[in-house]
Amino acid sequence: MSAPVDHAFVHHTVLRAEVVAAIAPREGGRYLDVTLGGGGHSEGLLTAAPKATLVGIDRDETAIAAAGARLSPFAGHVRILHGAFADATSLLRDAGEAGGFDGLVADLGVSSPQLDDASRGMSFRRDASAAPIDMRMDRSHGETARELIDRCTDTELADLIFELGEERRSRRIASSIKRAATEGKLETTGDLRHAIWSAVGGKGDVGIDPATRTFQALRIAVNDELGQLDRLLADLPTLVAEGGVAAIISFHSLEDGRVKRAFAGERWALLQRKPMVAGEAELTDNPRARSAKLRAAKLLAPGAPKNDREARYAARRAKKYGGAS
Repeated sequence: MSAPVDHAFVHHTVLRAEVVAAIAPREGGRYLDVTLGGGGHSEGLLTAAPKATLVGIDRDETAIAAAGARLSPFAGHVRILHGAFADATSLLRDAGEAGGFDGLVADLGVSSPQLDDASRGMSFRRDASAAPIDMRMDRSHGETARELIDRCTDTELADLIFELGEERRSRRIASSIKRAATEGKLETTGDLRHAIWSAVGGKGDVGIDPATRTFQALRIAVNDELGQLDRLLADLPTLVAEGGVAAIISFHSLEDGRVKRAFAGERWALLQRKPMVAGEAELTDNPRARSAKLRAAKLLAPGAPKNDREARYAARRAKKYGGAS
């Protein structure tokens, strides 16, 4: 089943088949998509089990409108809530929805439509000369990236770029950005990219653009992406029922490390030792899927032993990495 999708939010659903296979939805089951986006993963779950029910959460109102249209064939089986996935527990409670879902999916990071919409200010590749330095996923409230830059000192901005962007040249970049702001030369994402290039030089279209890591760091900070993820991971045991599966897609090491550590806990049994990644066919259709990693795990009852293979793997992992693989 499918429905026309709002062309303002056309999103390539990453690892859709793998998510559906991991969660294995059943008729009558209850499922939670905490990053609804364009509704692709939810559509996959409900197509596999049309008599299941699903609650979707997203903080982007444009995404909610698109997902609502896409999931309209499943009317009566879908409920959509506006908010951040870190607030899933309170959003569900306020909506009268119980926790204990049979499956949960989270597709972290930024979506293609958010990157491609110049007005969001998340990318320097589209209409950068006119795009505001915004970067908020929920534009109804919160601090923009430009306001964050103004609020930070040179040192604070450099630390943010280093920690969240893993950018070694963060001090030079931060100084150049702050200087541009002081001189009134920091109004668009094109200006921001120019300030970064002024500090470290540019490569044109060869390899990774020197601005990429700084843009990532600012976007993560503006949307509190890592704090949001930490809160979601802490709430997983109440959001997912015993025997239910949590499937989480991450796009960079800062996210993936947190998911690995959470699933290393004694109540989780990994469905696969290594993360699932996109195949060549999907990468051809959507190159942005290249960095996606899907980790899925089943929630066990307190004190329940993992299967022998998983128990041995967890023990080796804990011994070698202190809880992370």
